[in-house]
Amino acid sequence: MGRRRGRRWAAVLGAGALVVAGGGLLAGPAQAMATASVAVDFPTHCIPPAIAGIPPIDGTTSAEITVDNAAPKVGDTVTVTYTVVEAAASNPVDLALPADIMTPTGKVFVAGAQSGDITVAGPKKNEPVPGKGAFPSFSMSGTFTVTAPGEITLSPGDYNIHTGYIMELDTPCTVTDPPAPVSQTIIASGGGQVDERSIRLGAASGKAGDPVTVTGTGFTAGAPVTLAGRAGDARTGDTATAEADGSGSFSGQLTVNDPATTGIVAYEGAAWDPDKGAGPQPYTVTQGGGETPDGSQRLTSSVQAGTLSMTQAGDSVALSAVDFGQGGASRGALNTVIVKDFRGGPAGWSLTGKVTDFTGPGGAAIGASALGWDPVCETKSGSPSTCAAGSKGTVGGAGATLASTPDGTLTGGEFTVDARLALDVPAFTAPGAYTGVLTLTLT
Repeated sequence: MGRRRGRRWAAVLGAGALVVAGGGLLAGPAQAMATASVAVDFPTHCIPPAIAGIPPIDGTTSAEITVDNAAPKVGDTVTVTYTVVEAAASNPVDLALPADIMTPTGKVFVAGAQSGDITVAGPKKNEPVPGKGAFPSFSMSGTFTVTAPGEITLSPGDYNIHTGYIMELDTPCTVTDPPAPVSQTIIASGGGQVDERSIRLGAASGKAGDPVTVTGTGFTAGAPVTLAGRAGDARTGDTATAEADGSGSFSGQLTVNDPATTGIVAYEGAAWDPDKGAGPQPYTVTQGGGETPDGSQRLTSSVQAGTLSMTQAGDSVALSAVDFGQGGASRGALNTVIVKDFRGGPAGWSLTGKVTDFTGPGGAAIGASALGWDPVCETKSGSPSTCAAGSKGTVGGAGATLASTPDGTLTGGEFTVDARLALDVPAFTAPGAYTGVLTLTLT
């Protein structure tokens, strides 16, 4: 059934820990920060293509849901990534499949403070697959708008593995006993005004020239609605119109001809306005896009998206000693952190930190709120994003932002993050070494 064991992807995009010691002494090993996202296993029913001549496969899928913002406000848009770590099905044919011919699509189930499902789609990107070999891990992404405060749970849903090599084949896999276990929980707080408009697609992928059904709710009653293809923030040549009924709902069809189309939106008015529209919902063109003229050769290249990661120059910091009876600032410098955002998408990142209490001899302690920092962030030349340093002030047990970059049309780059540290030691603190753990988390 194509199970591949021992392989798990990290749920948090990056996390590290520093041991900070006062009085010039080094402390023990680094500690990691826990994350709410977990990999889950669930029974799955997969139907191989008829050409394979094999019966349906009942197996186990291992998957994980992650988000770009685990504490959004009402009205925020959250990007959700559904990673199938181990698929229940395998390559159904004896023919080996080359790299970059798999196009996955799927659904994520939403429950709790709000309910529904999220359409997710992945890029045409995969490692080579041997004949009858296990499908490699793959990821799919989509977005949803937070409409209610409270706990929102996300669970893996049905998914489809489309392969386009010699022939177009689909292997749909459904959750046998839905819903699957919860993989990610987010906590939403109250926010601003919510755009109630939303759309759903009848399919998340198709060949160039195929129509896709677009249904919407929450639009202005009787308003004309434009359906359009998008490639990032740019509009493609795909467009159609529909009209909302008396309840603000509509159903229309958009024929997707442009291979560049990666998403579909619907909006009121003459031009795309996120305040008067919904989407983009991800859509992948799996095949087509025109014939190569006689005497010509079609050249195709690709830029592969990477990951968001961080490295730090060390895991221990020795702060300067202070005198008993005088106290004052015990100073030092954060080990330099290098953040590399090679995802090539629209999402920015945030690097935060929080610290434990500093424990000393005989149970003596200095509270976490006594540690402050003054962050600095530098952007490498040529980076699409520009990082902003967090505010000077207290780190504490609740945490603070060390550095961040905003969302944008195209984000990414390399960034160097530093900070001056100062622990405010009371005058008559018992002599000895005091140790706390500063944990950094990149999301």
